[in-house]
Amino acid sequence: MHILIIEDNEEIASYIVNKLIEHGHQADHALRSDEGGEMAAKGNYHVLVVDRMLPGMDGLELIRKLREDGIQTPILILSSLGDLDNRVLGLNAGGDDYLGKPFAFSELLARLEALNRRHQSENQETVLVVGGLKMDLLTREVWRDEKPIELEPRSFSLLECFMRHSNQVVTREMLLQHVWDYNFDPQTNVVDVHISRLRSKIEKDFDVHMLLTIRGVGWTLSDAES
Repeated sequence: MHILIIEDNEEIASYIVNKLIEHGHQADHALRSDEGGEMAAKGNYHVLVVDRMLPGMDGLELIRKLREDGIQTPILILSSLGDLDNRVLGLNAGGDDYLGKPFAFSELLARLEALNRRHQSENQETVLVVGGLKMDLLTREVWRDEKPIELEPRSFSLLECFMRHSNQVVTREMLLQHVWDYNFDPQTNVVDVHISRLRSKIEKDFDVHMLLTIRGVGWTLSDAES
């Protein structure tokens, strides 16, 4: 995770940043609300940790402004004002969780990971689109230029992998890992057989090819349909 800590107490901020780095995460720190707001708007953060009592704009005002500006990054409010009324104020301002000071780092980390998981789940794509191809992951339907295409489960998984890595080279080993979920002999022709079957489905009756062979390397699904 990449986490922004907006906290005016340098000792607490330094402790959190160092512990997060120890656990394999990235962490940045802002001392003031204005600095933190700019970093939150420009940075690609998974979670924000915001103190209530900040110099300049109050932490709750900062959160309201971030939400008004369309920034939906999960926010954990960290504050010594940990009573029920203040927790409600924090959540109503747009915070996603509230942790009182003093705190145990293990609980802070668990809450940050939970917020990140929840946000990722809520924002997970359910429809993939590459060029004229469209895939609905919920209904498991596929279309090309609005024409429905029926795919068996393995071909569906294969196409999903290509669509998630469109315009990138996908190797045989990647397909074996992500589609079959275990290791075949890389020399096996099972991948070639299924790709041939997939091609016959998504390129039949179409003049242009999307699934291209990169000789000696792998395949790529091009959104240029050329």
